[in-house]
Formats: sequence, C-alpha cells, structure tokens
Amino acid sequence: MLNDQEAAALAAIDEDAVGRTLQELIAIPSVTGSAAESEMQHHLAGRLERLGLETDLWSMDLPALYAHPDFPGREAPREEAWGLVGRSGDGGDGPTLILQGHVDVVPPGDLAAWAGDPFVPRVTGDVVHGRGACDMKAGLVAHLAALAAIRAAGVRLRGRVAVHFVVGEEDGGLGTFGTLRRGHGGDACLIAEPTAGTVITANAGALTFRLTVPGKAAHASSREAGVSAIDAYLPLHRALARLEEARNHAPDPLLAEYPIPYSLSVGTLRCGDWASSVPDLLVAEGRLGVRLGEDPAQARAELERCVAEACAADPWLREHPATVGWPGGQFASGRLPAGHPLGDTVAGAYADATGGPRPRERGATYGSDLRLYAAAGIPALQFGPGDIAVAHSAQEHVSVREVVAAARTVVLTVLRTVGTK
Repeated sequence: MLNDQEAAALAAIDEDAVGRTLQELIAIPSVTGSAAESEMQHHLAGRLERLGLETDLWSMDLPALYAHPDFPGREAPREEAWGLVGRSGDGGDGPTLILQGHVDVVPPGDLAAWAGDPFVPRVTGDVVHGRGACDMKAGLVAHLAALAAIRAAGVRLRGRVAVHFVVGEEDGGLGTFGTLRRGHGGDACLIAEPTAGTVITANAGALTFRLTVPGKAAHASSREAGVSAIDAYLPLHRALARLEEARNHAPDPLLAEYPIPYSLSVGTLRCGDWASSVPDLLVAEGRLGVRLGEDPAQARAELERCVAEACAADPWLREHPATVGWPGGQFASGRLPAGHPLGDTVAGAYADATGGPRPRERGATYGSDLRLYAAAGIPALQFGPGDIAVAHSAQEHVSVREVVAAARTVVLTVLRTVGTK
C-alpha cells in the first residue's frame, strides 16, 4: 500500500551507512554528564546540518533550569549541558512531528564483564555490541537514516520534522526539560527508545527516595549499650516490601504483563565507619515506581506514610524516627492520549515497511522523556530498535536489521504524519 514517494524514500535508505554510523556513535563514550556527552551533541549537530536542517545548538543555563519549580531532578554531576534541535525547512502549513532521542549512556560498570572495550564496537554478523548500542544510539541512527532517505528521494514535506537530540535522559530528563523550556515543540513526538518490536504508549514513573535511619553509637564489645542503625532499618525494609505489594494490586492493563509493574527497590545502603563500632546512621536510597496516571505527590505521600507507620510501631524508631528525602531523578508517569492517531500510524508504518504484522501496544515499567512531552501537551510514544532487556548491561547489543526496519518505519511515519507536497 505504498505510494510512489513512500517507495522512493524507502529505497533510498543506505543500509551500509546505518551500520557504519552506529559504530561511529558507540565509539563516542557519551556517559551522562561527561565531556563526551557534549562532544556527541556537537558531532550530531554537524550531521543534522549536512542533512539540510535548521540547527539550534546551545549551551543550557543550568542554574536557571535547576531553579525551575518543575525541574525533574538529576543524579549525575555535570559542568555543562548542550541542547540540540534540527528542523526541516519544508512547508509550514502542516503538522510538526518530533523525532526524539537521548545521546547519553550509563557508565559501563565492571569492565571485566565485557568481551572487550565497551566503547569499541564489536560486530558479530549482523549484531553490533557496545555500550549504548540499543539504549539508544541505534534509535538516533534510525532517525538520521530516515531523514537522509527522505532527503535523498527528493520528497518535499507539507509540514515539518523537528529532531530533538537530548542529554541527561538517564538521570532525570534535563535535556528534554531544557529543550521544551527553550520553546521547541511540535504536534506529536516519536521517541526512539528500544521497544523490541512493540509500540510503547505509556510509561510508569519512578521517584528516587532516601531514608536516613538513626542508631546509637557504642563500642562493639558492649554493643548492648548502643542501637545498630542496621537493626533499626530492618522493620522499614519489611514495611517497604508490603507497600510494594499493595501498590501493585490491579495494575493498568498496559502493564499487566509485568510481574512487578511498579517496583519499589532499595539500591544502596551506606552504614558505619568503623568495624568495631555500633553504627549510628544508615542511609538507604532506592526507587519508587509511580502508577500510570498517579500524581507523584500521592506516591511520595504513600511512602512517607508507610515509613511513619513503621516508625510508630518500633520502640526505637518511635522516639528516633527515620526521615525521608527525595533526591535525584523524579519521573512522573505518562501516556499517549487514548485514540490519538500516532499509535495507529506507527503500527501501520511498521507493518507496511517490513511486510510483517502490526506491532502490539504495551506500556513500560521504567520512566522516560515521554512524560515530559505529555506534560507539555505533546502526544508521544516510544518505538525504536533493540530490546530494553539488554540495555545497561555488559551484553548490550542491537541488530543492524532492526535499525534498518526502524528507519523504514520512521520514514513512513514522517510522510504519513506531516504530509507531502
């Protein structure tokens, strides 16, 4: 069911260039907050300019963004952040579709777990391995390849394409927040997160929390004179487990396939400074899942109430209660409005581009930039190459065939959303 312009644009996709570009981007170690993250933005700005897009590359005013009451939080230290938006110069009487992707990656972790240097791409057959391969440099490549194909085919757009390449997604969404604050927007947004052949129309949220639990110091030889902060924390840990179970009762149907749609997990514990002392302070940090459609303030209140009730039931904590803080990333939930045509357009584009069945719709249990666009009134969904199951791991990889299929899908989505002349 392709028209001539669609067929010409699909035929113009350079599959060899897809593989080369993916390897080039993986080789830039753009860890969140690092100098290489900024290097990646400047590299991509050059690519967008060569594609004929009007490019806005700017240094973000970090103090002003941090001070904004709606700032989504951060965890990684940084000295700078660069925004990057490219806009097509085609007609202006049609809608604007945003193609979005984040350029930052998480640190590689234990280097011994990798088969080689995580930032030296390793190719085995059709598969490219490396940090950021699927999360989400493959998505960036799919967007670039689609734009290059539309341009090479000489297709003129009735509306516009706006490319938002953003930093800081992995630790809160600084890049997208700053991009939207600068005034860049659109009528709909396609985010190229890895979706494993599905269309993700909703994200649960995630809030970083911190528990500070007091104890009473003493020499370990007379530990009965003190109160271990570790022991004081244990009833809180059990209470958090009960809260997670309660919050996962009857999840939204889009998340029903997941064993724990709204996970509550403690990720770090810091306690004690001397082996022969009873520790007098424990700090636990973790992640609280936010239900679809739930106000993050309600989620915070539930956890704070859980902690307060556990403290009231414990003899030590009743008099020395733990405190709750909310540092780091604060991800609300987000979803594509019911009945919005973008989901159907992407699903149909994938089927027509690949000759396969339409991808199924589902939600995701992790937070993403989708919720920032949704909060700004811009309908958004996620569709991109790769599988989130291998993201952030030493097994991260993506198939070039998947990237090409995603690029073909983006081509048809662009042409069918913004229209052609």
